[in-house]
Amino acid sequence: MRVIVTGSSGLIGSAAVRHWDAAGDEVIGIDNDMRSTFFGPDGSTRWNQERLESETSNFRTAVLDIRDRYGVMDLFKNSPPDLIIHCAAQPSHDKAAAIPFLDFEVNAVGTLNLLEATRQHAPEAVFCHMSTNKVYGDAPNELPLKELDTRWEYADEKDYNGIDEFCRIDQTMHSLFGASKTAADVLAQEYGRYFGLKTGTFRGGCLTGASHSGVELHGFLSYLVHVAVTGKPYTIFGYKGKQVRDQIECSDVVKAFEAFAKNPRPGEVYNIGGGRDNAASVLECIAMIEDISGHKVNYTLGEENRKGDHICYISNLAKLRRDYPDWDIRVSLKDIISQMIAAEESKASAANATG
Repeated sequence: MRVIVTGSSGLIGSAAVRHWDAAGDEVIGIDNDMRSTFFGPDGSTRWNQERLESETSNFRTAVLDIRDRYGVMDLFKNSPPDLIIHCAAQPSHDKAAAIPFLDFEVNAVGTLNLLEATRQHAPEAVFCHMSTNKVYGDAPNELPLKELDTRWEYADEKDYNGIDEFCRIDQTMHSLFGASKTAADVLAQEYGRYFGLKTGTFRGGCLTGASHSGVELHGFLSYLVHVAVTGKPYTIFGYKGKQVRDQIECSDVVKAFEAFAKNPRPGEVYNIGGGRDNAASVLECIAMIEDISGHKVNYTLGEENRKGDHICYISNLAKLRRDYPDWDIRVSLKDIISQMIAAEESKASAANATG
């Protein structure tokens, strides 16, 4: 089997590369290190590309920009895939406002290029699209909430398991990132429903893991661990630090892709995140990091929240569990944080040794 992974040096993309390479499949990665353009040198994933290429057997990188329609078409024509894992994106809620054209071209137009290349050159392939919970905009904030000592919580028992796929995606503030990802999300659905392609759309909560190149504007848990280990200051944006997110480790996301690839449901949409068990507020994550590592987080509480940001977001996983009962969350939040601390401490030790 031939698998094309976009954003192959990123968090989810690299996990997908390792997964299908280990299975003996041919894996082609599309990546041109756009994260360094978005976030500067600290956001670069070049290090991960080099590590992947040295540690895999059946993987190669195509240095290609998904905005390059003809380049994408040529790749799919010459190497038609059986499976596409589409993870490439401009991923920052905040950065998008400063680069609106680039954000939309990468997230929406890039996705269209990949879908059309699939339709023309690999119509039987399965296409897994990594979307985001930001397609719901701030509609989840309309649910009644109650303020507890360390977190915001759903006030109504019926909302306990979180946001499901019936949450509306229009008439709500998304951020420009959320808007461009909504366009891509609907396109992926349409290529399944209108053209019959085997597309699946996965609306991610907080996707994370030890190989995440977290920065202040994206990848909050990874960046939080980084500042804890390095002693850098950290600013929490609004909501008293009680905003809740559900964390899912990258390998659990890839397992969901694998389940869908074996039994695709064209045009379907699934919320995917850590769910209730892996949900925690920023303050609770800080406490866990300090408890596990012994490092203190030097944080301040900012008054202003990010526009369109969620106050309490937990992914309701009922639909994904119903359609793919062999899939479930395997990596706990405590294990995620422990792995991230170990990886960050290893980086810090290596930097100190060479510096």
